[in-house]
Amino acid sequence: MQLSEMPEPLAADIGANVLARLRQMHLEALPRNYEVIYEALSGANPALVEAIAAIGQTPGQDAFDRMAERCLGRGRGDRIIETAHASMSLKLDEILLLLRSERSSREKYGEILDVTSQGLRARSTVSQDFLQKVASVMSSATDTALDSTRRVASTMQDKSSELEAVKAELEEYKKLSDTDALTGLANRRAFDRAMEGVYVDRREAMFGALVLADIDRFKPVNDKHGHPIGDRILQIVAAVFKASMSTNVTAARTGGEEFGVIVTGMSEKAVMDLAEEIRVTVEQTPFVNAKTGTDYGPITVSFGVCMASEAKGPDELYRKADRALYASKNGGRNRVTTHSDLKDGKFTKGWKLYSSN
Repeated sequence: MQLSEMPEPLAADIGANVLARLRQMHLEALPRNYEVIYEALSGANPALVEAIAAIGQTPGQDAFDRMAERCLGRGRGDRIIETAHASMSLKLDEILLLLRSERSSREKYGEILDVTSQGLRARSTVSQDFLQKVASVMSSATDTALDSTRRVASTMQDKSSELEAVKAELEEYKKLSDTDALTGLANRRAFDRAMEGVYVDRREAMFGALVLADIDRFKPVNDKHGHPIGDRILQIVAAVFKASMSTNVTAARTGGEEFGVIVTGMSEKAVMDLAEEIRVTVEQTPFVNAKTGTDYGPITVSFGVCMASEAKGPDELYRKADRALYASKNGGRNRVTTHSDLKDGKFTKGWKLYSSN
């Protein structure tokens, strides 16, 4: 994988400038954050620019959200969700109305049967003419009931299709709100939620694990070549993580050049092998601009692994995996370290880790 056709840094690239500004403010590249910063940088809203300056360099997400709502109102995402909920409620109401209507027609049909039956029982002698009238009424009632059933079934199908479309739209936005805009991996919000789920079932947690990863010496590369190059490197590394994902693996970008992988149903050795596979793939990936021949490498990644069985909950699991990652960094980088090999910050079983060094 190469940095093929990678553009040189352009000051006029407002998209890159938005992402750079978000990084400076320590904010995630969420759709709403992007929307606000984009409008500010476009120059169309001077009051918004002043408001952003007033909340400081690193305001935090809550303060940023309050400022954005004060200046711009609620975001498009909130309106999409509200509209979707309203549409779903409307469709559900229409379906319930159809069902009630159908029940009413069933009841009327039953009344016709009752009246006809009573009429037959009341007559000691039944004439041919009367039987023909009964047959006519019954036939008419049956046809009406069948037509009503077909109409309700057809309408229900239409409404269900509309409802599915609304649900799909809502799910798409939810997916967007849980996705890191730059890399396409899960974002920190989705990662934190997945971490909470690790310990829902204690039996499954026995074979769960957390892998934390950090690109080695990323800041010098980013500072030297510019944010667009740094962003492209992040995308390529993220693609390697994404290729490792399966039903039991969740990969996320948890910070600037930091990644987290939540694994279920795997032994410690299998988790180590997975982390090592990612490490080697990144190490062997050429980070070269195909047009200019500029080599931005070598790019390597350090890893820390902790099994869920070694911690009592998500917070402790994160701390221990981070501790293992720190040991990898101190041990020379570009390696995988497990928490089970650490004690008081030192290795107790020798350097039981993967490394190309």
